[in-house]
This record gives sequence, C-alpha cells and structure tokens, in this order.
Amino acid sequence: MNIEIYDPAMCCSTGLCGPAIDPVLVRMNDALLALKKQGVEIERFNLAQQTQAFMMNKTVAGLLHKNGKKILPVIFVNGEVFMTGRYPSYEELCEVLGIEPLKQQPITLTAR
Repeated sequence: MNIEIYDPAMCCSTGLCGPAIDPVLVRMNDALLALKKQGVEIERFNLAQQTQAFMMNKTVAGLLHKNGKKILPVIFVNGEVFMTGRYPSYEELCEVLGIEPLKQQPITLTAR
C-alpha cells in the first residue's frame, strides 16, 4: 500500500511552517502520520523543491500541462490517481486503501 502526493509549491516539505499554518495541511499531516503507523508507504513531492519529480511522472506532467497548477495536489493511491485539486481526509484515504481508521489519530499540531 502506498500513497504519493504531488503538492503545490510550499516553503517546506509539509507546508507546516511560517506564521499562518493552513489547517488543511495540519489535518493532512496527521492523516499521513496515522497511515504510516498502519504500514502505508508515503512519498511527498513539493513543486518548489522537487520539480524534476513532477516532470518525470508522465501523469502529473500531463495534468499540469492541461490544467495548470490548480490541479495540485495530485494524490496517487497504489499507483493510480485518487484525487486532484484538494487533500483527502484520513477517512477517505482509509476507505480507498481498504483499511480501518485508527480510533485515535496521532496529533502533531493544533491549528487555531
């Protein structure tokens, strides 16, 4: 089981930096931590720092060429495009992976 995330350009690999942290990115990071605990392999690629990875993936390169950066993030689950344009919830990822959500997810930060 694996997930690949092609993120829009962010200041760091998770987007959890700077003075105003996006709560969507906090939830995504928490979901990914929980999924890692459940044995899911996760790779993330940041457009600002890993442009080559975007161009080497023909599907991502094609989506970007056709739709522009608004298509990001692009989420792959087990090698297939699962979602584009927004981050999925932990529950959505568990459902597509066919695994049960943890009763209590790991907590990294609380955005307020």
